[in-house]
Amino acid sequence: MRPRKLQKLCLILLVLLMPVTAFAISLNEAAEQAARQNDAKVLSARTVENGNSRVHEIKLLTRDGVVKTVRVRDNSKTGEERGKEEYWEKREERKKGKKGKKG
Repeated sequence: MRPRKLQKLCLILLVLLMPVTAFAISLNEAAEQAARQNDAKVLSARTVENGNSRVHEIKLLTRDGVVKTVRVRDNSKTGEERGKEEYWEKREERKKGKKGKKG
């Protein structure tokens, strides 16, 4: 096989074997994408929370009859993270307000 064709083949395989995208936020999106990428049917799907992170677990049935579990990190923010972010934003706003009143 020519080096150029080998490079293209490797690139295609790399793209196909990449994990389900990290940008999948909803469970439905993650399940659909996992099924598409693995040429399989979705048997079940659930979201598991572990501390501040959430992971979608999707159980698939491949064309070969193999049951496969795919895990996709959910990058959306948990309630706790949103609360912390809002706290710091409000704190910064208060600081800016106090500086404006002094000067």
